[in-house]
Amino acid sequence: MASEEQIDPFERRAEQQVRIVQLTGPVFRALADGDLAAANAVSPVPLSPLFIDASSRYVWQMRAEQIAMDPASADWVNGVIWCEREKLAVGHAGYHGPPDPSGMVEIGYTVDPAYRRRGYARAALDTLLRRASCEPRVRTARVSIRPDNVASFQLASQYGFVRVGEQWDDVDGLEIIYEAEIQHP
Repeated sequence: MASEEQIDPFERRAEQQVRIVQLTGPVFRALADGDLAAANAVSPVPLSPLFIDASSRYVWQMRAEQIAMDPASADWVNGVIWCEREKLAVGHAGYHGPPDPSGMVEIGYTVDPAYRRRGYARAALDTLLRRASCEPRVRTARVSIRPDNVASFQLASQYGFVRVGEQWDDVDGLEIIYEAEIQHP
């Protein structure tokens, strides 16, 4: 039997139980405006200050505009990473939108710095990939990761994501694009 020092830290960590709680247009709008109190007044779960930091507000602005133009996309875009055990919002995750015509969905996730290295990103990614595998029109999942985000790269590689290119993001700068084929049950 391996000593605790020899066990991969991912194996020592208890598996987190999370669900992605979908949000509505009014919540997106309040978050985009930086109004946490207004967002919490209409959110299905309590939200933390992470949800109104500068990078998160940018995401909510995009999503508010997106679902205003296409209400059906609300089921696909970012929601709350909700820790079932702690009854706590630990981050946000989702797809950038519904599957594109080729069957690709892009996944994004952010874990509050106070809750990183506890398995929440893994649990959120796993949840999103399982959902994608239940959608017959989804064939490919994509993640775009900054080159300096080693933890995200290591996580994605464990799920079979492989590098397919790179892109420039106006907010994050250079991103490496990784994709994985979706296996359907």
